Amino acid sequence: MNTPIRSGSGMLTPVRNMGRALVFLFKAILRMRATRLQVAETLRQLYFAGVRSLVIIVTCGFFVGLVLTLQSYDALARFGAADATSTLLALSLFRELGPVLTAILFAGRAGTSITAEIGLMRATEQLDALDLMAIDPMERIVQPRLIAGLIAVPALVVVFNVMALLGGVVYAVFLMGTDPIVFWGNIQNAVELGRDFGHGMGKSVVFGLVASWLAVYFGWTAKPTGEGVALATTQTVIATAIVVLFLDFVMSALML
Repeated sequence: MNTPIRSGSGMLTPVRNMGRALVFLFKAILRMRATRLQVAETLRQLYFAGVRSLVIIVTCGFFVGLVLTLQSYDALARFGAADATSTLLALSLFRELGPVLTAILFAGRAGTSITAEIGLMRATEQLDALDLMAIDPMERIVQPRLIAGLIAVPALVVVFNVMALLGGVVYAVFLMGTDPIVFWGNIQNAVELGRDFGHGMGKSVVFGLVASWLAVYFGWTAKPTGEGVALATTQTVIATAIVVLFLDFVMSALML
């Protein structure tokens, strides 16, 4: 007997998953309460998600700035516009590269850790134990991590941009002999605080919410097995990268 083929079921699966994730986010926001225990847990998560991500952010930021300046200087020098290297570096960082790369690095380092932690809580029935003790897991586990990601990513974007600019200074000023006054003067003349830096920080807030939300959601819905937790951590990185890049295009088009 031939089984009927449901051609639309595979196409609807991502839509259903996105709907469930949005419902999960709305529940977390609507049940938000500011208690002393929650504030303490949020600060603890800020340390684990933000401070412990500084090493990879600082290292990657410096080398991204170094490589971007190297490539830009080489290309612009062919047209006699080597002095515009700092302008290209700053605008690229503030508008696009800083928020996008920081969010993806955050997902790879802190996001996977959050997903694995919550997934293991699900596998070892710790979330059920909280329910039995009349403690809301959404309040104790989910909300502090959402808030921590929302705060940590914009702060890490600032650190990433500073280190990338430092990498640009090392190459352009110390290696290629560019006048530091010209280097910084071009940045000050080209970068607008509200339009360039402000738009980039607005993106970082959105990306921070997305990265922490997806990390918590995939951990919360992970199958209570070792394989399920491993799959959830992989999904966190892939989904975060896709959503961040998509939102970056949409927000850039709207802002410009």
